[in-house]
Amino acid sequence: MDISLLCVFLPLVTVAWGQYSDYYYGPYNYGDNDEWVNVYRQGFNFQCPHGQVIVAVRSVFSKKEGSDRLWNYACMPASQSLGEPTECWWEEINRAGTEWYQTCSNNGLVAGFQSQYFPSVLDREWQFYCCRYSRRCPYSCWLTTEYPGHYGEDMDMMMYTYDYYIRGATTTFSAVHRDRQWKFIVCRMTDYDCPFQNV
Repeated sequence: MDISLLCVFLPLVTVAWGQYSDYYYGPYNYGDNDEWVNVYRQGFNFQCPHGQVIVAVRSVFSKKEGSDRLWNYACMPASQSLGEPTECWWEEINRAGTEWYQTCSNNGLVAGFQSQYFPSVLDREWQFYCCRYSRRCPYSCWLTTEYPGHYGEDMDMMMYTYDYYIRGATTTFSAVHRDRQWKFIVCRMTDYDCPFQNV
């Protein structure tokens, strides 16, 4: 690379890094000694502490353990601009063995997961634990890439950008591999109350 180009671009990279480096979340603390929240073939219920939301999801797959996964989650406090959660609830159950798409209703953010294993289909049903922050509304939403990248692989999804929140997910289920791939629905939230309600 030409040295004059390096002299032009290096200060720009330094400025950009300085502007955005404070917005990096990680590394994440997955709880005591990075233990899993479940054992294979068993149900679990995980909720973030009050005022916190899910920012990372980790999982490992085992074919010999009923094509099931171990799961762990990391939480972080929501931005102070959102204030305290005004209400929290469990969403409807997403059935095992099917593909599904779900966002938290009432503009909620994902603050927990509940799951039950079903040996008859070698899959789990899922529920999101959602919390609403006043009347803040989502915007600038997008889908992450697929996690894991391939069925049967380990999964490590992390939110690297501050002020983006998980609002739900869409999953595909492979009847061959008996595993799921997830795309998480990620949004920013307004700093003001909205006059409308998303469902």
